[in-house]
Amino acid sequence: MEYKRFDDHLIVRMDKGEEILEQLKTVCLKEHISLASVSALGALNAFTVGVFKTDEKKYYSNSFKGYFEIVSLTGTVTTKDGEFYAHLHLSAGNDKGEVFGGHLNEGHISATCEMVITVIEGTVERSFNDEIGLNLMKF
Repeated sequence: MEYKRFDDHLIVRMDKGEEILEQLKTVCLKEHISLASVSALGALNAFTVGVFKTDEKKYYSNSFKGYFEIVSLTGTVTTKDGEFYAHLHLSAGNDKGEVFGGHLNEGHISATCEMVITVIEGTVERSFNDEIGLNLMKF
């Protein structure tokens, strides 16, 4: 991974074999980023995404392997208990034009991933909400 910072924006290039969430965490910790929005595109050869069933308060995951283009990757960086917390959603398309997506659990780069991190001044903390069953932003 390589990146360059331009004021409140970071342009990040992730490389073949790297995992998206690990690399995002690395750059955010190095740059002391506690609040940001994230967007990206690129290519994957393996990823796992989940869907949260609200009535069960449970995530269900689907894993994919093959050749996929990142159609959309978007999300936020916040904190939980003062620590880095990423919440990203991914849509990825295969060679037939089929698109799969959900909450990103893991994504492995096959060629490259080009990410833009927009730093936001401040901090937003998350805490677990028993009623919903998720770590929600609290203000």
